[in-house]
Amino acid sequence: MSDIAAQISVLKQTADPAVADAIGQLIATGADAELNRINALDFSRRTSLDEEKVISGFLHASRLGLFDLSWNVLCPGCGGVLGAHDTLKSLRPDDYHCGLCACGYEPSVDEQVEVAFTVSPRVRRIAAHDPNSLPLWDYYKQVFWSSGIDLNTTNFSSLTEEVTLEALELPAGEKAVMSLQLPEQFIILFEPVTHSAHFIDVQGEPTKERQQFGLVYNKLHPPTGSMTMRPGPLRLSVDNQAGVRVLPSVFIAGEALHELLGKRRPFLTAKRMLSNQTFRDVFKADNLNVDQRLKITSLTFLFTDLKGSTALYERVGDLAAFDLVRAHFRALLEIIASEKGAVVKTIGDAVMATFVRPEHALIAGLRMRAAMDELNKQRGSNDLLLKIGIHEGSCLAVMLNERQDYFGQTVNIASRVQSLSTSREIHVTAPVIDTPAVVSILEKEAITPIQKHAALRGIADKMVVYEIP
Repeated sequence: MSDIAAQISVLKQTADPAVADAIGQLIATGADAELNRINALDFSRRTSLDEEKVISGFLHASRLGLFDLSWNVLCPGCGGVLGAHDTLKSLRPDDYHCGLCACGYEPSVDEQVEVAFTVSPRVRRIAAHDPNSLPLWDYYKQVFWSSGIDLNTTNFSSLTEEVTLEALELPAGEKAVMSLQLPEQFIILFEPVTHSAHFIDVQGEPTKERQQFGLVYNKLHPPTGSMTMRPGPLRLSVDNQAGVRVLPSVFIAGEALHELLGKRRPFLTAKRMLSNQTFRDVFKADNLNVDQRLKITSLTFLFTDLKGSTALYERVGDLAAFDLVRAHFRALLEIIASEKGAVVKTIGDAVMATFVRPEHALIAGLRMRAAMDELNKQRGSNDLLLKIGIHEGSCLAVMLNERQDYFGQTVNIASRVQSLSTSREIHVTAPVIDTPAVVSILEKEAITPIQKHAALRGIADKMVVYEIP
């Protein structure tokens, strides 16, 4: 048995066997480009395998050393990778600048940080392990643009034929001259290795006289600049003093480029990864530094607590109560993981969990309530009454007590909303109930929420909350 086959066999002990087989097939027969910055969601779609099982499979495979994780900060405008990191701890708190879009962005883990997987060089060498050896357009596809840009054959031909006036590979220390015919368009002189750009607004009367312009690439990343030129011939001189190969490219910033960059496909976000149970279990040390504060604009929190657990211990005895509470935890943790959520922590008999979408949290809450009913039915009692609260909003991802946790008013409100339940009701807030997918679920289940105005401890004003009876 080969080393890879042996590792896939080990992978099957923790990952879904079908996913493990698909990963093994990819490593053995996939083209180089298919093994670089693998988009797990796209892999799931192409193989018709469950997304959560695919994500879990790649995480376990990375733990075994088959793949390397990368956390890539993306430009929301063009989808370019502004910074590639092998751990979330390396994420900078300051702005990331995109030369192509001439904009700076403070990274948000919602949609601006992708998580991708690249085959380890110890397993199989691919061209992208030496990105400076990649042909020009392969560099754009495999290194500059993220896995969320849909560069299929048709889109790619549009880039090279309609959008590009000129592009060349320039080794370190060399100079070159490009002769161009400038159309009356907005032109971007972009270089993806140093991530620098210069903008030319081509307007006015056409000229037959040759215009001239020069660019020097160096290790300091030449600043983004702009100028106005007339339609007609241009002699563009480029001097590479950057110490590495550069790839100066001249793009027409028109509809074709905007349409190309607008073709996106879903990708695995850092937010979703932080709310993935496998990641929290397997990569506990690869979360955040103590002093990091990552902004999340939208995350859904679910809090649970057992009603009257102290009285339960007195009523049925420590041993029986412990077994019952443990069964309750097993049911809750299985439901949370299966509904694309993750347990942040347990506090006594309470659980704090996160979900990327409110509808996933609501489905989990409804399933939790049904699971407690089933456990009570099996025992012939009503000992397990679960109080549940759900709220959605912005927060900070932080490290607290050596654990990746969350901080902010959204967390506080979610916890307080849970305390409104007196029996087995689920209480949710307006941001949750107003989500179209949540409305659809409640209609399907024939559930009519009951609106309330509630005073929450520590919250100045009364809030509108909804009881799910």
